[in-house]
Formats: sequence, structure tokens, C-alpha cells
Amino acid sequence: MKKLILILLLSLPFTLFSQLKVGSEITVVHFNAGWNAANNVKWIYNLSDTKVKKCDIATDTKSATKYEIVVVPTIIIFDHGKEVKRYQADISFTMKATKSTVQDKIDEILMESF
Repeated sequence: MKKLILILLLSLPFTLFSQLKVGSEITVVHFNAGWNAANNVKWIYNLSDTKVKKCDIATDTKSATKYEIVVVPTIIIFDHGKEVKRYQADISFTMKATKSTVQDKIDEILMESF
């Protein structure tokens, strides 16, 4: 019986266990897919005063649906779990938003909290 339960658990889709969690601080999430790795936003981890997370929508389809990701890459800034700003790639799957643009929005959110 234990072996049967283990086999059933292992056969469940990985997406049941991998849903993205957005915390209570300012969090920037980089949504992309493995098939689009060439268009990863390379500067995402150079942002300051924020937590950065990545989400592969090919393996975490629940988060892709929950956050209505329709194009990759997409960058979403969350503040206390609420979406504040979204940046989406263009038709060529290339992010046009710059590090400076995203950092400016993070800084604006921080200043508004004082």
C-alpha cells in the first residue's frame, strides 16, 4: 500500500508542488520558459532593495495561469503580494524594459512607503 501511494505521488504533475510564492516585501519575479532561455533578462539579479525570483512557466503552469502570463519574458513587481507593475516582452520575445526602468519603479515604491 505504501509503495502504491508513493508511486501515485511521484506520478503527479510537478506543477502541483511548484507554485510560486510571493512574499510580503517588494519582490520582482522574472517569468520565462526554458525554451526561451536565450531571452532571459540577465540584469534581473543586479536590482537592489528587492527580492528576486524566477518562474519557469513551462514547469509551473499554475503560476503562469494565476498571474496571466501571456508572453515571456515578463517581469512583475509585487509589493506586499500585490502586483504593482508589469513589463512584458515584445513580439520577438525580447524584454524592452531596462534595468534602470525597473529599478526606478522599485525606488518609487520604497519612497511611497515612508
